[in-house]
Amino acid sequence: MSCVNDIVDKLINNQRINFDESLMLYEKADFLTLGDLAHKKRMTRHPEHDVTFVIDRNINYTNVCVSGCRFCAFYRSKHHADAYVISENDLFQKIQETIQLGGTQILIQGGMHPDLNLTYYLNLLQFIKTHFPTIHIHGFSPPEIFFIAQKEKRNIQDIIFALHQAGLDSIPGGGAEILCDDIRNDISPNKCMSDAWLNVMKSAHHIGMKSSATMMFGHIEKPNHIVSHLIKIRSLQDETNGFTAFIPWTFQPQNTTLSVKTKTAAEYLKVLALSRLILDNVSNIQASWVTQGAKIAQFALFFGANDLGSTMIEENVVAAAGVNFRLPLKEMIRLIHDAGFTPKQRNCYYQIVKTYG
Repeated sequence: MSCVNDIVDKLINNQRINFDESLMLYEKADFLTLGDLAHKKRMTRHPEHDVTFVIDRNINYTNVCVSGCRFCAFYRSKHHADAYVISENDLFQKIQETIQLGGTQILIQGGMHPDLNLTYYLNLLQFIKTHFPTIHIHGFSPPEIFFIAQKEKRNIQDIIFALHQAGLDSIPGGGAEILCDDIRNDISPNKCMSDAWLNVMKSAHHIGMKSSATMMFGHIEKPNHIVSHLIKIRSLQDETNGFTAFIPWTFQPQNTTLSVKTKTAAEYLKVLALSRLILDNVSNIQASWVTQGAKIAQFALFFGANDLGSTMIEENVVAAAGVNFRLPLKEMIRLIHDAGFTPKQRNCYYQIVKTYG
């Protein structure tokens, strides 16, 4: 088996590392060595010294969900006093405000609501596009799409095509958690398993839709699960080239039924760096300031990240777990400048919309 120095040499020479090498790197490599390797990879792929971000809003169309994931503090049963389905008026106001604040897209997600059918989702998309034809709709995670397909007794491809025709532009990587079924069976047994998540993304990519990929770690997984998740994302990207970005973030335990110790910033940065090194075919690695805060997000720009995600005019899911970091546009620009980079606003496809000198 290779030693850590051999693996480092492979990475320096732009060679791909396999599962065993990735696991050894994660478990044995020096923290700063990982950061240095990841930063060099990031600067090789993005030598322009820019850091990108998008102005958008997370809109949760419902908080009703039958999945009952142990890590989620946001969902409610349909008879709960706080349960809701968004009204058209509220949706209109949220999108209008987003556009007024310079936003170019919305991220729209909800739960697995037992009473909402495909017609509801198609009408929702058509309503948005009718009133806001230029807004990019980044919406409906793979578990939501899988749930709709099961409810409608139709195949995944048909559901994705119908959503796309109605106005869905791209798919977020939510609901991935850890793409290992032994973990999923423990923390989210009522949600689609790993192969189904990957199949939704594969189906979307095959009709020309782009998506992001995520990983929520820091709960019951082991290092081998993290590496396995990354290898699965890399393998699908080899086949489809449909992922625009990868976003790892740490589980936030407050108000959930999972009692675990929150991962440290160093542990987060280590996984972030590993993501850049394993995912040699995914151009953009995003820092999670939402869970880590602004200061660690700056460190992340030297551990492989080239993107700071969204200004998040609104965010509810992580906030439900007691984490309420906020990063207004002015602060986002200052943070990037102070780290020595050029701030650039992008769209969902990582095309530059505006440069802040």
